[in-house]
Amino acid sequence: MIVVIGASGQLGTALVETWSGDALLAPPRADLDFGDIDALERYLDRVRPRVLVNCSAFHNVDECERVPALAFATNALAVDAAAKACAQRGIAFATVSTDYVFDGRVGRPYDETDAPNPLSAYGASKYAGELLTRRHGPRHFIIRTAGVYGKSGTSNKGYTFIERVLQQAERGEPLRIVDNMTFSPSYAPHIARVIADLVDREAYGTHHVTGAGQTTWYDFAKTAFDALGLQPKLTPIAYDALGAGTKRPLFSPLRSVTLAASGVAAAPPWEDGLAAFLAQRTRRGAPA
Repeated sequence: MIVVIGASGQLGTALVETWSGDALLAPPRADLDFGDIDALERYLDRVRPRVLVNCSAFHNVDECERVPALAFATNALAVDAAAKACAQRGIAFATVSTDYVFDGRVGRPYDETDAPNPLSAYGASKYAGELLTRRHGPRHFIIRTAGVYGKSGTSNKGYTFIERVLQQAERGEPLRIVDNMTFSPSYAPHIARVIADLVDREAYGTHHVTGAGQTTWYDFAKTAFDALGLQPKLTPIAYDALGAGTKRPLFSPLRSVTLAASGVAAAPPWEDGLAAFLAQRTRRGAPA
């Protein structure tokens, strides 16, 4: 039995679909609040899964900066409590982390051996969740990913970046997109397949799981526009020009040195993920 928490988001949805042939439960938040440790412990005692996968998070980066206490409560303390509850019951625990645990200053893709140095409350809270997970024993999976997008939105952010800018372009709106932040875009179904393989192989530890390669947010969007024949008025801007105020890593692509050693194939290049997303979007019809 596998339990997925946060299954309404893009990665959680993709994981449920990937594991569709397995015995799986994906309780909605209305039935099980991940932050309610007493309710979680009762649930684990009742269903006795072999692994609990946590895809829930407070990942609105700017909002985390405004309310860091909530960020740490959700991304660190709740994760710590869940990891402890799982360890006490012999249940493996998986949780999803982020490229934002790094500061973006090394000038090359980060692998699992690099030391984190988060710049934001969001990144710090996710790194704290990693550290707290590790203290409860070795039967855990920490999955760092980045720029995840898929066919569903997220409960606290709405549409993903790529869906939002595509809709704006389709409406003929001008766009300003950051061209000095480099990352590894990650198509949720591809990331879910890698996570499922890691869990099935019991390849415990910390793994970087993203679309292979790197690009900027500007070039990511431009690649999608070109593929669909869209020609919006597009202006490249520096991140600082947005005036967001929250510190983000400007160069945080991820690569893995652990997946191959675990016998798990990495996700395809980010370009393949984007092509698959656009094809799936065309089949279902773009949102209005």
